[in-house]
Amino acid sequence: MRNLVISFLISFSLFINCNSVLAFDFAPEAGDIAPNFQLEGFNKNIKTKTIWKLSDFQGKWLVMYFYPKDFTAGCTLEAKGFSELKNDFLKYNAEIIGISADNKDSHESFCSAKTINYTLLSDPDGIISDKYGSWIPPFSDRNTFLISPEGKISYRWISVLPINHAKEVLNVLKKVI
Repeated sequence: MRNLVISFLISFSLFINCNSVLAFDFAPEAGDIAPNFQLEGFNKNIKTKTIWKLSDFQGKWLVMYFYPKDFTAGCTLEAKGFSELKNDFLKYNAEIIGISADNKDSHESFCSAKTINYTLLSDPDGIISDKYGSWIPPFSDRNTFLISPEGKISYRWISVLPINHAKEVLNVLKKVI
């Protein structure tokens, strides 16, 4: 009976530990070519531009972060963190974009109300979010990618916490340059 209990516990333990092995991460890895995108968006400093694509950022570092929803507490905290550090990112030739399923009008309101000073892009069907392993319908998961001037994923953060995330990204950018 003792051997049966021990066998059961070992089997159960292996089953529990296999869950992490069975969980799949579909986000691009460091070193991968960044998936291309073309999305509608809003930037209060570039009001004449309405469509952005990856090639617009060629020759620059790009911080691309996915987030669930405009005006929610965590998303506002994360967005404001990047806004506060935007000039520091610019010193390292880095641009910032945020991507969610919200539409352009929502992004415009969010940028105006929360003084967001960079581009927010709309991915209402999650097509680009999915390419980056960041789509959990009907929202984008909170993932961030640092893309090199050559268009490769240099670093990634999966299911991040919004507090101090912008500082964490800036610190990694400083190290990879």
